[in-house]
Amino acid sequence: MRAPLPDGRWHFQHGPIDLVIGAEGDASAVAAALEDCWAAFGAVLPALVAELPQLRSPCTPALRLRGPVAQTMARACAPFAEEFGLFITPMAAVAGAVADHLIRCFRRPGVARAYINNGGDIALALTDGQAFDIGVVADIDAPRLDGALRIAARDPVRGVATSGWRGRSFSFGIADAVTVLAADAAAADAAATIVANHVNVDAPGIERAPADRLRDDTDLGSRLVTVRVPTLAPELVHAALERGAAFARRCLERGLIHAALLTLQGRSRMLDTQDMAALT
Repeated sequence: MRAPLPDGRWHFQHGPIDLVIGAEGDASAVAAALEDCWAAFGAVLPALVAELPQLRSPCTPALRLRGPVAQTMARACAPFAEEFGLFITPMAAVAGAVADHLIRCFRRPGVARAYINNGGDIALALTDGQAFDIGVVADIDAPRLDGALRIAARDPVRGVATSGWRGRSFSFGIADAVTVLAADAAAADAAATIVANHVNVDAPGIERAPADRLRDDTDLGSRLVTVRVPTLAPELVHAALERGAAFARRCLERGLIHAALLTLQGRSRMLDTQDMAALT
């Protein structure tokens, strides 16, 4: 299904993949890019379903995938398994990888800027002099602007992703939201997932449950995921954010991300590279 939105954006939907697309530039170039994007979109879900058992398996050097989106997913997740020794499957980057795959249709003459938002994981296309302003909302049940960022064409960022226990995907941690800026959306998606897992602390009232009891198609098996976080004492919020920030710094040092904003119960931590202050 595809449909124009009242504000000029487009909505593409196929099964669980739900995209909002915005593009600006020469009208004919934008129209051609949208047609190419729609043509490519139909093949994405069947290709992923064909490799679903492998995509739900832990990332290892032995993992072999055929499709371009599947390969992007595995490539984005591999550093967290190989360098950090963490459990992660390629599914941690699926939304970002789909957005990355399709945003290429808009990187053509005549399109000034474009984005594909796949459930909060966003791929960007920017030409010289262009920029996007993006708002960060930590709690979708009580929406407010928790942060704002500007990404300009000169910046190395072309992907933004957010993860946390309140989101549509499971989390091992207690972050309300972790927003990551990276070179592409798949890298941001994988990193946001893992950084959010590290925003964590043991405290009475935090409830966790086996992932496979909550959703039978999960890639996490019986690992415990967060289902409830009570109001925490300030020192516990501080400790959880510091744990997440410590891991985010390691990701920054290895060049896996360019910036991260961690939020929990009204408090936040921001980390970025010295030459980029995109998050405010």
